[in-house]
Amino acid sequence: MSPRHKITITPAQLHVEVTVDGVKVAESDRPVLLDETGLPTRYYLPSADVRTDLLRASSRHTTCPFKGEASYWSVAVGDEVHEDLVWSYQQPIPEAEGITGLMCFYNDRVELVVDGERRSQSAASS
Repeated sequence: MSPRHKITITPAQLHVEVTVDGVKVAESDRPVLLDETGLPTRYYLPSADVRTDLLRASSRHTTCPFKGEASYWSVAVGDEVHEDLVWSYQQPIPEAEGITGLMCFYNDRVELVVDGERRSQSAASS
Protein backbone atom coordinates (compact mmCIF):
# COMPACT_ATOMS: atom_id res chain seq x y z
CA MET A 1 0.00 0.00 0.00
CA SER A 2 1.30 3.43 -0.91
CA PRO A 3 2.29 5.44 2.18
CA ARG A 4 0.16 8.31 0.85
CA HIS A 5 -2.89 6.15 0.12
CA LYS A 6 -4.81 4.96 3.13
CA ILE A 7 -8.02 3.09 3.88
CA THR A 8 -9.70 3.10 7.27
CA ILE A 9 -12.46 0.62 8.09
CA THR A 10 -14.68 1.47 11.06
CA PRO A 11 -17.86 -0.24 12.29
CA ALA A 12 -20.37 2.47 13.17
CA GLN A 13 -23.60 2.90 15.08
CA LEU A 14 -25.48 4.85 12.44
CA HIS A 15 -28.81 4.35 10.72
CA VAL A 16 -28.30 4.10 6.95
CA GLU A 17 -31.04 4.01 4.31
CA VAL A 18 -30.50 3.53 0.59
CA THR A 19 -33.31 4.34 -1.85
CA VAL A 20 -33.41 3.83 -5.63
CA ASP A 21 -36.27 5.30 -7.68
CA GLY A 22 -38.31 5.80 -4.52
CA VAL A 23 -37.87 2.17 -3.34
CA LYS A 24 -35.90 1.48 -0.17
CA VAL A 25 -33.33 -1.15 -1.15
CA ALA A 26 -31.31 -1.20 2.07
CA GLU A 27 -31.67 -0.16 5.68
CA SER A 28 -29.11 -0.89 8.38
CA ASP A 29 -28.03 0.04 11.87
CA ARG A 30 -24.80 -1.94 11.35
CA PRO A 31 -22.82 -0.11 8.68
CA VAL A 32 -19.08 -0.34 8.30
CA LEU A 33 -17.55 2.92 7.11
CA LEU A 34 -14.67 2.80 4.68
CA ASP A 35 -12.69 5.99 4.27
CA GLU A 36 -10.17 5.95 1.44
CA THR A 37 -7.80 8.66 0.30
CA GLY A 38 -9.46 10.79 -2.38
CA LEU A 39 -12.89 9.11 -2.17
CA PRO A 40 -16.08 9.85 -0.24
CA THR A 41 -16.93 7.73 2.79
CA ARG A 42 -18.48 4.44 1.67
CA TYR A 43 -21.15 2.70 3.72
CA TYR A 44 -20.77 -1.09 3.61
CA LEU A 45 -23.88 -2.93 4.79
CA PRO A 46 -24.57 -6.53 5.81
CA SER A 47 -26.34 -8.38 3.00
CA ALA A 48 -29.14 -9.25 5.46
CA ASP A 49 -29.94 -5.51 5.51
CA VAL A 50 -30.12 -5.25 1.70
CA ARG A 51 -33.12 -6.22 -0.41
CA THR A 52 -31.23 -8.87 -2.31
CA ASP A 53 -34.49 -9.81 -4.07
CA LEU A 54 -33.95 -6.64 -6.13
CA LEU A 55 -30.34 -7.50 -7.04
CA ARG A 56 -29.21 -9.14 -10.27
CA ALA A 57 -25.68 -10.56 -10.44
CA SER A 58 -23.46 -8.75 -12.93
CA SER A 59 -20.51 -10.05 -14.90
CA ARG A 60 -18.49 -6.98 -13.84
CA HIS A 61 -15.48 -7.46 -11.58
CA THR A 62 -12.86 -4.88 -10.67
CA THR A 63 -9.60 -5.12 -8.77
CA CYS A 64 -8.47 -2.50 -6.29
CA PRO A 65 -4.88 -2.72 -5.03
CA PHE A 66 -6.08 -1.55 -1.58
CA LYS A 67 -9.11 -3.84 -1.16
CA GLY A 68 -8.95 -6.72 -3.66
CA GLU A 69 -11.46 -8.01 -6.23
CA ALA A 70 -15.02 -6.68 -6.19
CA SER A 71 -18.12 -8.39 -7.59
CA TYR A 72 -21.09 -6.30 -8.75
CA TRP A 73 -24.88 -6.45 -8.84
CA SER A 74 -27.46 -4.39 -10.68
CA VAL A 75 -30.63 -3.21 -8.96
CA ALA A 76 -34.01 -3.85 -10.61
CA VAL A 77 -36.79 -1.49 -9.51
CA GLY A 78 -39.99 -1.82 -11.49
CA ASP A 79 -39.06 -1.85 -15.18
CA GLU A 80 -35.79 -0.01 -14.55
CA VAL A 81 -32.45 -1.80 -14.10
CA HIS A 82 -29.60 0.22 -12.57
CA GLU A 83 -26.47 -1.50 -13.84
CA ASP A 84 -23.58 -2.33 -11.49
CA LEU A 85 -24.94 -0.23 -8.62
CA VAL A 86 -23.79 -2.48 -5.76
CA TRP A 87 -20.46 -4.14 -5.08
CA SER A 88 -18.91 -6.43 -2.51
CA TYR A 89 -15.50 -7.86 -1.71
CA GLN A 90 -16.06 -11.54 -0.94
CA GLN A 91 -12.37 -12.19 -0.32
CA PRO A 92 -10.61 -8.84 0.16
CA ILE A 93 -6.91 -8.51 0.84
CA PRO A 94 -6.00 -8.87 4.56
CA GLU A 95 -5.84 -5.09 5.12
CA ALA A 96 -9.50 -4.80 4.08
CA GLU A 97 -10.94 -7.89 5.76
CA GLY A 98 -13.35 -5.69 7.77
CA ILE A 99 -15.57 -5.36 4.68
CA THR A 100 -15.67 -9.05 3.75
CA GLY A 101 -19.05 -9.93 2.27
CA LEU A 102 -20.59 -6.51 2.99
CA MET A 103 -22.43 -4.63 0.24
CA CYS A 104 -21.89 -1.05 -0.84
CA PHE A 105 -23.83 1.30 -3.15
CA TYR A 106 -22.46 4.15 -5.25
CA ASN A 107 -23.20 7.30 -3.22
CA ASP A 108 -23.77 9.34 -6.38
CA ARG A 109 -26.31 6.94 -7.91
CA VAL A 110 -28.67 6.38 -4.97
CA GLU A 111 -30.43 8.44 -2.31
CA LEU A 112 -28.27 7.86 0.76
CA VAL A 113 -29.60 8.94 4.16
CA VAL A 114 -27.42 8.60 7.27
CA ASP A 115 -29.01 9.24 10.67
CA GLY A 116 -31.81 11.18 8.96
CA GLU A 117 -29.45 13.39 6.93
CA ARG A 118 -29.17 13.06 3.17
CA ARG A 119 -25.53 12.71 2.12
CA SER A 120 -24.26 14.77 -0.76
CA GLN A 121 -23.86 12.90 -4.00
CA SER A 122 -20.28 12.97 -5.24
CA ALA A 123 -19.13 10.89 -8.18
CA ALA A 124 -16.33 8.45 -7.46
CA SER A 125 -15.50 4.83 -8.12
CA SER A 126 -15.31 1.96 -5.67
